[in-house]
Amino acid sequence: MSRESGGPQGGRRGGVAWASLLPYLRILRVDHWTKNVFVLPGLLLAAFLRPDASPLPGLGATLQVIAATCLVASANYSINEYLDAPFDRLHPVKYQRPAVDGQVKGAWVLLQWLLLAAAGITLAWRGQPGAGICAGLLWLMGIVYNVPPLRSKDLPYLDVLSEAVNNPLRLGIGWFTVLPLRFPPLSLIIAYWMLGAFFMATKRLAEYRRIADAARAAAYRPSFATYDERRLLVSLFFYAQMAALFIGVFIVRYHLELILAIPLLALGMAWFLDIGLRTDSAAQRPEALYRSRGFALYVLGAAVLVLLLLFTRLPALYSTFRVQEDMGHILWELPEWGAGR
Repeated sequence: MSRESGGPQGGRRGGVAWASLLPYLRILRVDHWTKNVFVLPGLLLAAFLRPDASPLPGLGATLQVIAATCLVASANYSINEYLDAPFDRLHPVKYQRPAVDGQVKGAWVLLQWLLLAAAGITLAWRGQPGAGICAGLLWLMGIVYNVPPLRSKDLPYLDVLSEAVNNPLRLGIGWFTVLPLRFPPLSLIIAYWMLGAFFMATKRLAEYRRIADAARAAAYRPSFATYDERRLLVSLFFYAQMAALFIGVFIVRYHLELILAIPLLALGMAWFLDIGLRTDSAAQRPEALYRSRGFALYVLGAAVLVLLLLFTRLPALYSTFRVQEDMGHILWELPEWGAGR
């Protein structure tokens, strides 16, 4: 080995290379990958609703579909950080991001964005074409949300609704991995969408309160020129009501036993709103909510209960609520090209 490669000079070169690479790794937002847990309910619900059609995928296939979702999400995060740099300078926390300091170059960010998206969509498609289509739509929604002239994140209400669409798309990635020829119930899709909108509106409210300056908030995020605390509170109440309504439709139609989890869901949403109303709220960074240990343990416990209820039959509930016990799990069929190879 030459002195240049093994000595102090080689070490300095390695350090410089790593220092130049690190900002591109940081904009991947690996800590945000926890959001992709929303793929798992798609896997579980598809297997539950049609156990005769397809079994639950193994660990390898599950990890593959989650990895695919993470890659596409990181593609969206990369372009988001680069395009948001002029606005993030005005945020009390985000001004520290690498793109704000000019540590990343547009050409390399563009390449990273395209490579990650191609890898993620291909990986999902190899599992099932339907999952690949949902992964592609997840990437396209990143364009709608971030890239001018569309840039829905600048438009009040559409900013929340267009970002929350990512929730049912994650659900679809999991669902079509198990059931490539069946479309998920519309009640489930809308409930997932509105639940995501509730969380995003709460995050907006927490950000608005954290900035605590209407003019600066509007300069940071143009939608804040229309928003204020009252409007954000009213909107998140609307999203919560819509989510509850369609969750109820899904439960009555597909598995009434899940009605026992409704109080836990309501308490969890109220708790999240309470977190969102706190000073310097953790709701601004949902990926870090695990640090609110009480809330994280509560969510984990509620998820375990829902899982148990999926495999529980309580006939007395049906007679109590006057609901037919077996309404059948009729799902829309998709054409044969949706099937995996």
